[in-house]
Amino acid sequence: MPAMTSLAMPDTKAEETVMTVLTPKEVRAEDYQPISDPKNVEKFLNDYFADIPLMAKIAKCESQNRHYNSKGNVLRGQKNTYDRGVMQINLLYHEETAEKMGLDLHDIDDNVAFARHLYEKYGAKPWMSSSACWSKFASSDIARK
Repeated sequence: MPAMTSLAMPDTKAEETVMTVLTPKEVRAEDYQPISDPKNVEKFLNDYFADIPLMAKIAKCESQNRHYNSKGNVLRGQKNTYDRGVMQINLLYHEETAEKMGLDLHDIDDNVAFARHLYEKYGAKPWMSSSACWSKFASSDIARK
């Protein structure tokens, strides 16, 4: 199993310009082709979030393990069209931060990397709107902070 690391976020304004993004280097979407197949996406997510299995469950609830729609475009949220990709990251709230971290939320590897960052910072709270689907899991996973 690959070693898992996390995203480093700045603690102060002075650190904001120097950010390092660390991801599970051995788990990349390119190794799970075709990534347009939800079964391959599920395998990718299970490996990527091996240390946080709840996140793979959240992705299944949020996007049915899809990063692309039937036309090959990055998946948009049904209820909120600002939500993007397999982890349904909201562009209005998170795109600027993701860009500062050097992440493109339309890229599946970056989408899950940013989801990991959100989870490490807020627990599962950013995905509470789909909690009826995944809430049967441990409450300690849901509210880490």
